[in-house]
Amino acid sequence: MNENNANRFFKALVPIVLALVSIFLITQVAASPEFHAGTIASLDAKNKTVLELAAASTATSAAITLLPGDAATPIADKLAELSSYFLIVISAIYLEKYLTTITGYAAFMILIPAACVLLSINVFARRPILKRIAVKLMIFGIAVALVIPASVKVSDMIDDTYNASIQATIDSAMAVTQELEAGEDASSGLGISGVLGGVRSSISSAADKVKSALNNFIEALAVMIVTSCLIPILVILFILYLLKILLGSDADWMRMPPPGRPHGMNREGREE
Repeated sequence: MNENNANRFFKALVPIVLALVSIFLITQVAASPEFHAGTIASLDAKNKTVLELAAASTATSAAITLLPGDAATPIADKLAELSSYFLIVISAIYLEKYLTTITGYAAFMILIPAACVLLSINVFARRPILKRIAVKLMIFGIAVALVIPASVKVSDMIDDTYNASIQATIDSAMAVTQELEAGEDASSGLGISGVLGGVRSSISSAADKVKSALNNFIEALAVMIVTSCLIPILVILFILYLLKILLGSDADWMRMPPPGRPHGMNREGREE
């Protein structure tokens, strides 16, 4: 009898030790920025790219307004509107950056230790519901810790394909901005006839480039929204779907047992 109690005590002690290791050792690593240095560096690179796109679109919009008349005003307004969308992408990137360490803390400081405590209690209580909740908490905690790094990794795979085109968008936008500003400076020293001729030449030569720059900005913005906003959401939904498959969607373990039958026992008196 004493040997049996000692064995049960040892089985209950092991999860408690694992919980303490998770709290005092693993949490310090999983929640540290150094451990997620690669993920944070990738998010910082994305943030820098979005800021460059926002600055380039704003500069191009301001340069377009230098053209006389209202022909290019709609394009300038559209470029100015893109700044609000870039702000959404930047916010999403910062949210991912903060969640990188927060999710690790929540997983190894709260969820997994809670699962270990339930496993320890179940050694003495022998309630199947405790074991089931513990397993689900542990799997959910691991999923929470992996969701942000996984989403960033998937986003990087797409970014590697479009990095060159995004950089080309920034370069072409800056070239158009410099061309428009140079045209404005050149026309300022001419007479009325020279100004009119310069205006016609500037509008005809810059119109196609301005339209191309707008299209490139829209394409780059679409890529950034997909990689920084949609991909994390899809990864989270995919992980939730996997959790639903692994853990089951039924709530049989939450139902109260019929009178006279212990919880977790079937009609024949066997453990379910």
